Order: sequence, then C-alpha cells, then structure tokens
Amino acid sequence: MNSDSDLQIAGDILEVQHLLQPAREHPATVAEFAGLARSIAADRAQWAPYVEYDATTRWYHRLRTGPGYEVWLLSWVPGQGSGSHDHGPSSGVLTVLRGELTERTERGTRTLTAGAQRVFAPGYVHEVVNASLEPAVSLHVYYPGLTEMPMHESLGARCAPEPRGVVPA
Repeated sequence: MNSDSDLQIAGDILEVQHLLQPAREHPATVAEFAGLARSIAADRAQWAPYVEYDATTRWYHRLRTGPGYEVWLLSWVPGQGSGSHDHGPSSGVLTVLRGELTERTERGTRTLTAGAQRVFAPGYVHEVVNASLEPAVSLHVYYPGLTEMPMHESLGARCAPEPRGVVPA
C-alpha cells in the first residue's frame, strides 16, 4: 500500500513554473468574451463616465479593442431601436448595464433587464429596442470586430411577446 500523496509524488506545482500556462492577455473563447463583458459591467468606473444620451439617435462609443475584437458602449432613450439586423461574420455578447431592452428574434420577444446577457453567433438576426419609459445602457462585444451590420425586414410584427415570469437568458 502506497502512503504517498499525489502532491508528494508530483511536487508542488507552484514550484514548477515552466509547467504553468501563462494567463491569456485577451479573451479567445465565447465564455471568455462573456466573462470580459461581465467584468466590465461589474466595474462601473470602466463605462459609466462615457455614457451619453442623444434624443435623435442611439449613442455609441468604442470602449476597448483587442486583437480581433471590439467592445462598444451604447445608450438608448425610450423608443430608440436598432432595426432588424445581423452582425455579418461577427459573433457577439450583448449585456444590459442599466435599464431594460427588448430583443425580438424569429423565435419571439424577450425583455432584457440590467445584468441580462445574450451571446450570439454570426448571422443571428435580431432587433433591439428600448420599449421602456427609462433610458438604457448596453455593452456589446464583437469577435471579430464589427465590419458589417446587414439590415433585415422588421421582426416587430412577426414576434409574439414573451410570457410574463420568464427569466431572460
């Protein structure tokens, strides 16, 4: 019977620096991009000073760039919307920072409140609108960086509202 523990056999992993993988400087997976969005959302000092509201159009500000990705901050006054669109070859993460946004897709309509996050692949068609009575702020991460945003026929009339009590994903 062997009484040696795995630690005694392998040694202390922290003493073997060459076996440790270096921390990535930039995200590379969908989960890491979602984590980046959550970490920015949690640190208001990274985004709140840049928020502005424009009554005539959605306001936006590129907050950060990295190798192959962009982070955008958007504000929405009541009634402003994106129109039905996709993001070309880009995948994305949408995170609501403040207020409430409504997302319409072919599958239906959902309300996204502060903290809600949506992850989407290239070609995902949606329409986002501030249907509430208060301003909203959202964070958008695109990989690769956003190079096109093809517009589509409006989804508004084709989408049924979500049942109340459904927690946004």
